[in-house]
Amino acid sequence: MARPAEPAVSAAPDETADGAPARKSKKKLFVILGLVVLLGAGGAGAWFFTRGADASGKSADEAPKVPVFLALETFTVNLQDGEQYLQTDITLQVTDPAQVDAIKLHMPRVRSRLLTLLSSKHADELATADDKKKLAQEIREQIKQPFDPKGQPQQVDDVLFTSFVIQ
Repeated sequence: MARPAEPAVSAAPDETADGAPARKSKKKLFVILGLVVLLGAGGAGAWFFTRGADASGKSADEAPKVPVFLALETFTVNLQDGEQYLQTDITLQVTDPAQVDAIKLHMPRVRSRLLTLLSSKHADELATADDKKKLAQEIREQIKQPFDPKGQPQQVDDVLFTSFVIQ
């Protein structure tokens, strides 16, 4: 028996019987686009967190500033009331070693300014923590004043009391 001939397929496999191309599934396209967006977001996040900048905008190339301290010799002064004296050790925190050199160069002026300031105080003006903070600010202002008439002020970040005795 002879087999009947099958009709020849004239349309390409992508086309339907009426000649229009078959619609491919867009699922694969959305998956690929989703992966690209996800990888891009991940890369952007990684770049943001590792780009070398902190919240203040300083780059990682800038090393964090190491504090520079300068301990002054002990100050012993009679207080204003005449019956009591103050003995204190002061350490200055400055911006850089150049400031240390400038202050050391003018140490007689620094000591004179601070002795004058400290000896002008009464014991009751130095009793509380707030009083000591105020004194530290006054010391800072005294040291920041230029040593030369047309000189630059010193850069003093902090004044620290390492010893503070009133007797």
